[in-house]
Amino acid sequence: MLTTVAPGVLVHESTFCQSNTIVVQGESGALLIDPGILEDELACLARDLRELSGAGSTVVAGFSTHPHWDHLLWHAGLGEGPRYATALGAATARERLAGGIDAKWFGIPDEAPLELLGGTVGLPADATRLPWAGPGVRIVEHRAHAPGHAALLIEEGRVLVAGDMLSDLLIPMLDLNGPDDPIGDYLAALDLLESAATAAEVVIPGHGSVGDADALRSRIALDREYLRAVQQGRTPDDPRIGPSAKPGWEWVAEVHAGQVRRLREGTAPHRPTP
Repeated sequence: MLTTVAPGVLVHESTFCQSNTIVVQGESGALLIDPGILEDELACLARDLRELSGAGSTVVAGFSTHPHWDHLLWHAGLGEGPRYATALGAATARERLAGGIDAKWFGIPDEAPLELLGGTVGLPADATRLPWAGPGVRIVEHRAHAPGHAALLIEEGRVLVAGDMLSDLLIPMLDLNGPDDPIGDYLAALDLLESAATAAEVVIPGHGSVGDADALRSRIALDREYLRAVQQGRTPDDPRIGPSAKPGWEWVAEVHAGQVRRLREGTAPHRPTP
């Protein structure tokens, strides 16, 4: 089911990790950001869009915020419009998917359709705006959660689409697959998002609850505190990994423990991210 969160901006929430698909309506068609996750959900999304009145319900473009499998999905019912990503995001996706993907290894549910996985088109490396005939969308690229990760600022609706950042359920999940200073990169990305989204009234994370302007500010502050605690070797006082974590999300504490261990060990073996 699509829920309106701002004028011309709708969200479809998956049962898989509360993943959010974002629809931005324009006069000549809709932009679809990070569609997912399960086959029946994607089919439902396609039906919901068809049932909306006006040209703004036809998907004319897609955007993947980053090159992880759950943000690279697509469905035939959504059409064949271009599916954009940052230059680095698209190149990383192509590289990681070149030899196929082991769904079991990555914990991908059987119900996730992988036939159209990937297929993103890289925008020019210096692109700062999404090329589509709809409301202005600013691209805020950074290196925090994944190579080529980008948030999108929908200017007319004052909405920040944060990708896999600024979640009320997930701690900052660091890119530990190459950067020399993953915590520093993430802190710099938070500064960038804070600066870009000064007028934002809505924040939509890749996983978790849609929030208002107060939630946006409080999530940035909470993420900064988490990162600084990890950086300083302290145990974070963070509700997402403590006893107040949402039922079913206790595994986030394991993600935290794994990040701390890998940061301490430097080059510990790890499961790669698709």
